[in-house]
Amino acid sequence: MSQVQRMSRLMAKTLRDDPADAETLSHKLLVRAGYVRRTSAGLWSWLPLGKKVLDNISRVVREEMDAIGAQEVLLPALLPKEPYEASGRWDEYGDLLFRLKDRKGGDYLLGPTHEEIFTQVVKDQCTSYKDLPVMLYQIQTKYRDEARPRSGVLRGREFQMKDSYSFDTTDEGLAESYALHRAAYQKIFTRIGLDYRIVSAVSGAMGGSDSEEFLAPAGAGEDTFADCPNCDYAANTEAVTFQGAVAETVEHGPVEELDTPDTPTIETLAAHLGVPASATLKNLLVKVDGEITAVGVPGDREVDLGKLGEHLAPAVVELVTAEDFEDRPDLVRGYVGPQGLKIRYIADPRVAPGTAWVTGANKPDTHARDVVVGRDFEVDDYLDVVVVEAGDPCPACGTGLNLDRAIEIGHIFQLGRKYADTFQLDVLGQQGKPVRVTMGSYGIGVSRAVAAIAEQTADEQGLCWPQEIAPADVHVVAAGKALQTELALDVSEQLAAAGLRVLVDERPGVSPGVKFTDAELIGVPKILVAGRRSADGVVELKDRRTGEREELTVAEAVARLTA
Repeated sequence: MSQVQRMSRLMAKTLRDDPADAETLSHKLLVRAGYVRRTSAGLWSWLPLGKKVLDNISRVVREEMDAIGAQEVLLPALLPKEPYEASGRWDEYGDLLFRLKDRKGGDYLLGPTHEEIFTQVVKDQCTSYKDLPVMLYQIQTKYRDEARPRSGVLRGREFQMKDSYSFDTTDEGLAESYALHRAAYQKIFTRIGLDYRIVSAVSGAMGGSDSEEFLAPAGAGEDTFADCPNCDYAANTEAVTFQGAVAETVEHGPVEELDTPDTPTIETLAAHLGVPASATLKNLLVKVDGEITAVGVPGDREVDLGKLGEHLAPAVVELVTAEDFEDRPDLVRGYVGPQGLKIRYIADPRVAPGTAWVTGANKPDTHARDVVVGRDFEVDDYLDVVVVEAGDPCPACGTGLNLDRAIEIGHIFQLGRKYADTFQLDVLGQQGKPVRVTMGSYGIGVSRAVAAIAEQTADEQGLCWPQEIAPADVHVVAAGKALQTELALDVSEQLAAAGLRVLVDERPGVSPGVKFTDAELIGVPKILVAGRRSADGVVELKDRRTGEREELTVAEAVARLTA
């Protein structure tokens, strides 16, 4: 028998107005409906209703992870420095890592993810190929020192995450574990009511090779993904690749220097010369592990620093500063051109051999026309580094791509032997020789999923939870009078006896209008009202999502809801 939760005893103070600092719909509604409260920047307290939703998502995750044979563990959130220093991520994470010292001066961190520690656990517990494959998971609090925590629980400094890891002796085994997780994720996100896309992705600080993201399309999303309207191609924009422009064989005239005063930007240059920005060559200066490097892209495109960082990892990429120009008089700010440069030159494939460009002449207030790739300068490395735009060709079929915003809710990686190599994770193979283990890593943002679902399903009245993860199955509302309250409590007990989770609003002294507004705001899938026909034993059943209403006897309502 389920319990009846009375609103008069529920710690959930609803608000009529949006929080002043709220930017996203989920942030506004989760606070207004009494699901969460802000403790500090990026830190959130989960109140009873919010904790129920969080627990329901965790339950679904556990059920599907258990179904593929994964075993749940719980590792510490406070972790020693040494494993992360060995993997290189103590430095790679930079300011995102929460670092602290104990009273003896030992270095620790609050775990952002646990590849290193899981690898050590398996190294300790598994010594033979007979012990593998194994899949382990936990639902754990993670920490990242976000520079600007925002959007409520979507981007916090502390968050709930399911991370799991597979350990196999062969690449074929890893592929199977990856496929099992991929299928489990599809079941999880379908069950919790999320509209999602699976897209190709980059691995980032996680390392490894193949990876895919599970994205929930939403206007509040911080990820942009590309999808093709003609085929099934979809990818995070950082993973979209350009096939390369065709080299030109047209003869171009000699380089011509042009007097272009006060034109340090592509916009001012194009306007001054009366040429499209696409005819100019933009040269962005960055530092790669401290060494100044030029990156060339067409003038109408922007450099994707995320893509560039992925290509050059583990090197650190940062923009040059004014001080860097002071130390290099050969680099004229706003007028840099690739011809004659004595630094590494990286170009996007769109800067194809044989193409001619208008670009800087490496002199103040001067540009050059007909600077030809391969004739007047050489490209050291071709890397696909431009920001993807709508209409760019699909890598699979060539159709123009669409761009959409989304929330990342899951990410799966084929890590390979990156961490096994670091920690020398070997088991004794069938032939009696050591075999290096290969790994997969798989994450789901549990607390983030709460916000993603709210973003996708809420309406003008408030939250609108899918049945599987709602804080209750039925929200019973007593319209006010003693007879209505008595009926509401009676039907609530009947529903609870049948196994339903019931939230009943029997608050004395609260107007029916406020109760109805709160019921819409809280977002339980079914709302049952004991109102004007309570004396006849008739109640009104409302579907929160569709708004459909129906008058039923109590017996009919109980039968309908428990069917």
